[in-house]
Amino acid sequence: MTGAETEDDIPLGERKTVTDFCYLLDKSKQLFNGLRDLPQYGHKQWQSYFGRTFDVYTKLWKFQQQHRQVLDTRYGLKRWQIGEVASKIGQLYYHYYLRTSETSYLNEAFSFYSAIRQRSYYFQVNKEDRPELVVKKLRYYARYIVVCLLLNKMDLVKVLVKELSEEIEDYTQRFNTEDQLEWNLVLQEVAAFIEADPVVVLNDNNSVVVTSNRLQEGSVPPLEQGMVVGQLVLADALIIGNCNNQVKFSELTIDMFRMLQALEREPVNLATQTSKQGTLEPNEKPAKRENPHKYLLYKPTFSQLFTFLSASFKELPANSVLLIYLSATGVFPTGHSDYEGPYDFGGVLTNTNRDVVNGETVQKRNQAQKEMHCLHPGDLFPFTRKPLFVIVDSSNSTAYKNFTNMFGQPLVCLLSPTVYPKSVQDQSQRGSLFTLFLYNPLLAFSSVCGLNGVQQGLWERAQEFLHKVYRDIGQMIARSRTIDQAFLQFFGDEFLRLLLIRFVFCSAALRLHKLFRESRSFPESYPELPKQETVESSLLQKHILELATILDVQSLFWDDSLEAY
Repeated sequence: MTGAETEDDIPLGERKTVTDFCYLLDKSKQLFNGLRDLPQYGHKQWQSYFGRTFDVYTKLWKFQQQHRQVLDTRYGLKRWQIGEVASKIGQLYYHYYLRTSETSYLNEAFSFYSAIRQRSYYFQVNKEDRPELVVKKLRYYARYIVVCLLLNKMDLVKVLVKELSEEIEDYTQRFNTEDQLEWNLVLQEVAAFIEADPVVVLNDNNSVVVTSNRLQEGSVPPLEQGMVVGQLVLADALIIGNCNNQVKFSELTIDMFRMLQALEREPVNLATQTSKQGTLEPNEKPAKRENPHKYLLYKPTFSQLFTFLSASFKELPANSVLLIYLSATGVFPTGHSDYEGPYDFGGVLTNTNRDVVNGETVQKRNQAQKEMHCLHPGDLFPFTRKPLFVIVDSSNSTAYKNFTNMFGQPLVCLLSPTVYPKSVQDQSQRGSLFTLFLYNPLLAFSSVCGLNGVQQGLWERAQEFLHKVYRDIGQMIARSRTIDQAFLQFFGDEFLRLLLIRFVFCSAALRLHKLFRESRSFPESYPELPKQETVESSLLQKHILELATILDVQSLFWDDSLEAY
């Protein structure tokens, strides 16, 4: 309320407008703050609460649009406050994406974040002597960058990082704050994240071309008529990241970031969905679920991991698959017991305060005892009562070869190499080579051949050739007389089919590469694949040499694969 004006001087209707706005604002804050108390797992408990929160924010957003003039004069509504409401709606959509895995909600979050910047809602914040308001602006930038990274808007990310850097510099110069180092770390993390891809695709002007790595229409080899495969559907995935010293931003390691995109379809009509700034309105109606539901767990403790695993297992629908992706530091056993069971091979690290030396954990206990802060193969046994698809990217991935399929349900484990040549190992901070193959095989193949950049025309030609290779690998798997039926039972799902095909391609490519000489440098699986019919197939070896010739790196591969053995 302005000047010496008393409440009695304000017309009743305008006073009611201000009162209603204050009520909606308080209610929205109360509901938003309550979101953090909701359980992070389970599909149903949170939906009604999210619905109510969306409903109040929709009303609040429309209310401030309809009564902007009254709120400006009578309430003193500032532009940063409107920005704060838009930012909260963006956060709601982003969290809805995390809970549903629907990429359309990422587009909605982008719309609101984009509008805040286009309309300069936070512009006046820098003129106010209130550091907490500037922090709101900085947090908005960090959230906007995460959404842009997930939508592969790399050019915009670079612009936003530059703006954020300037904002941080201004903030730290104006206010003597203790969080300067934290914000500089945010900048360093996102800069490393942007540079994580080892190979770039360049157009004719030598500008970087951004390629999408989500599942696209026509990118999965179709099932041939007469192929007998299972009808299982990938419904849930746990994506776990606990690697020491790997590039990360927010609570996403680069491996987690890559795997989550490998388990999503390309959003439809992206261009039309992101140009809504003119008529910005929340739209809380959920779309049809196209992607498997995902939990993203960054450095979870054993109890957190087990809780999410149990919740996924409990809610898994009939004829569905649970996928567990583990990108984590290896934990090795200290001694050998007489009886080697599922807790005698070590596993992968779960989070705790502990000493880490050279990326591997140091045991400080009686040798007869098992490592407590570790996910052992035996810990997964109870979950093999339902179809389970496990991917382990770790220096001790082979611990998970020691599985026993106790309940006769479909079970497959894809296991990374445990040792890499030095030139590859030196790049591990930028993400694992194995996960890179599962995410974008051509990127991984180019990287392992020492290429830093590939011209767009050559890239597209190589991709086209790879599609033919994928089709042939699909036929090898489906037509094999000796392959374990578990592989075929998962082959009906497009996401799992593509992961299996990429796994076979990775295994075959590394076997032929001259740098990869140890058997520990090759991926493995449980159950084992019939090598002669898949990863050591002469047809597939011929294809890999052809791909190497397209990229002019054939000298790095054994021409006659018999020389390698």
